[in-house]
Amino acid sequence: MTRRPAALDDESLIAALRLAAGRDPVPVHVQGAARAAFGLRLPDAATALPVATPVPLGVRSAEEARLLRFSAAEVTVELEVASVDGLVDLAGQVSPPPEGGTTVEVRTPHLTQSREVSATGQFAVTGLPPGWFSVVCRRPEHPPVVTSWTRIRP
Repeated sequence: MTRRPAALDDESLIAALRLAAGRDPVPVHVQGAARAAFGLRLPDAATALPVATPVPLGVRSAEEARLLRFSAAEVTVELEVASVDGLVDLAGQVSPPPEGGTTVEVRTPHLTQSREVSATGQFAVTGLPPGWFSVVCRRPEHPPVVTSWTRIRP
């Protein structure tokens, strides 16, 4: 009696070929995270890139607070980052001082906190989870300015 191999259906054949090629399908949660990240883009915004910030005189350690500066399209966003009880606090300033109605959004992959900027350009957001964040500055009658994504560790 001659033994014939069992017939493979299309899905099993494709799965066997993927395994043989060393390629597994992308997990569903990874696909979802990629779609969510793509949704955070702002195609019409100017990207504010990091600018080196000198350590202020008299500062002994940068562990207490970290200073970050981003610049683009004649706008500078300065941030002071502090960790409190495993969460992140941001105090920021937009320069030059913006006109009324200017807002900032501090974005993480999972939440967005919006604040109106004071007349001197200051804003603050507290209790953010550590990880990736970006700041969007929205000025009336100007395109938004968005900082590059930066990772904060507590």
